[in-house]
Amino acid sequence: MARTPQELADEWLRLDKDDSTRNEINSLLKRGDTDELQQRLGTRIAFGTAGLRGPMKAGFACMNALTVIQASQGLAAYLLETEDDVQHRGIVIGRDARHNSEKFAKLAAAAFVAKGIRVWWYETPSHTPLVPFGVRHLNAVAGIMVTASHNPAHDNGYKVYWSNGCQIIPPHDVGIAAAILKNLEPVTWDTSVVDGEDGDGCSLLVEGSLSLVQDKYYEVVWTAVLGNSEQPLKAPEISFVYTPLHGLGLLPMTRTVEILDLFPIENMHVVESQAEPDPDFPTVKFPNPEENGALDLAKALADKESVSLILASDPDADRLAVAEKHDGGWHQYTGNQLGILLASYLLEVQGHTRPTSELAMLASTVSSRMLATLAARRGFHYTETLTGFKWLGNVARDLSAQGYKVIFAYEEALGYMIPTVVHDKDSISAAAVFLMAVAYWNTKNLKPFQKLQQLYEELGYFEEANTYLISPSTAVTNEVFRTIRTLRHPHPTTLGSRKILAWRDLTLGYDSTAKNHVPFLPVDSTSQMITCDLDDQVRFTVRGSGTEPKIKLYIECRASTRASARAGADSVLKDLLSEWFVPEKTGLRLA
Repeated sequence: MARTPQELADEWLRLDKDDSTRNEINSLLKRGDTDELQQRLGTRIAFGTAGLRGPMKAGFACMNALTVIQASQGLAAYLLETEDDVQHRGIVIGRDARHNSEKFAKLAAAAFVAKGIRVWWYETPSHTPLVPFGVRHLNAVAGIMVTASHNPAHDNGYKVYWSNGCQIIPPHDVGIAAAILKNLEPVTWDTSVVDGEDGDGCSLLVEGSLSLVQDKYYEVVWTAVLGNSEQPLKAPEISFVYTPLHGLGLLPMTRTVEILDLFPIENMHVVESQAEPDPDFPTVKFPNPEENGALDLAKALADKESVSLILASDPDADRLAVAEKHDGGWHQYTGNQLGILLASYLLEVQGHTRPTSELAMLASTVSSRMLATLAARRGFHYTETLTGFKWLGNVARDLSAQGYKVIFAYEEALGYMIPTVVHDKDSISAAAVFLMAVAYWNTKNLKPFQKLQQLYEELGYFEEANTYLISPSTAVTNEVFRTIRTLRHPHPTTLGSRKILAWRDLTLGYDSTAKNHVPFLPVDSTSQMITCDLDDQVRFTVRGSGTEPKIKLYIECRASTRASARAGADSVLKDLLSEWFVPEKTGLRLA
């Protein structure tokens, strides 16, 4: 029987010892706001393959001290049930510089100490990739990063890594979620275990470890980027503007530029108003380098300093954006364009170390087919995965176990993975590779934009029409996809004037091109995802976002000219809006 808002509030107040969130619930009770109480308390924040993420508010449905404790207790219990030597191997815990990140990380640490589990504690805020890197370097059983990446300032999150240094995938997410529900009663709120003056806390189970991990990380970045080069490149003429967008990227980016020693550190011009961590992100509407306007201050500084290159990280420094001055204007590279530039460079400099057939690269299914086309031309192994670095990282490790040397993986949302450094996206190691590539191309009198044009001339022009629709609710999203599927059995055969040549539905588990119509990629009935190949060399994927009220559209057309590729992608977007999503009827809103 469903509990009333008052009963839910009573349960919350019984469990919660945080005055700030207790006061929120008490205020809602006094106002008699039963709708808000039901919304915050009637459901639990979902623990999925990305862990937790949501607004910082009181309530079981939100990110707060209580839900972090409950998640940590459940994770600890699951690890003790499923893994070996958990208490000794321990867990790595890091956090970004957002509001409440330090508090949430300390509460998580306290929950693990209460179970007798060692905590490898990062004493100061750090960029996200140091957690999965630390898991592998310290042989820890798991890792937690308290971060909401590039989400708005009012959000926070709790990202979990497994002992292989990758984000968790099924069945671990389901197992952890079940364990959380069995461990809802807080065991401790005592964060003194990590409050000691020496940085190691008051518990012998807590060990400050950030400097140890950082030193090893930079050593591995150096090795990964420079490899066996006896004579590192020097490019004193290269300079760039860098912005960490009020996040944590400045320190690791500065250190990386110093160890690469391509050019004087003075050649890195920093956007000072965005240089230091600030959880309110005061100079940007959204702290996401993909968003329009996010790089405006960087472009202004670059123009002032007569610099033609910009690099930017998101606040937890796992995503990388690049812009280049070309023909008097700024070209901001899409995630796919930067991905193919990095891939082509890595292939060129590493292709002589092993037979090309033994090399492998990966991209997610919503990313460009340009990397697959390059693989077909050059002969390296290419694999497509589901969206998210939880899949790219784990599949990359599987390929390594099969004997491949995996040199790169990427996703179109500005995520780039250098597997010899870390099995997750990382703006710092990706930036190191990119700067080396710029120096390398410079020896051939090429700018990155010119190199991209060479790749287009070789592989064809690939143009995108990516966007998203804002959905009123999950129910609306599900109904829209249900309607699409009923247009024709077993699937629609046309879109506009184009024929649908291949149909893959990873919600229902159907692939028109596969044996017995069983998809090669994993099926998930809880998420909406359809991919189609059309004639005229068009592919698109439409999917419901797992973290936001959005339906995302990824459309790409390949053609012999940029104009025709652009026209093809735009026309498919128009057809999808008019035939499938119909905003004026469904209530969806175009971004």
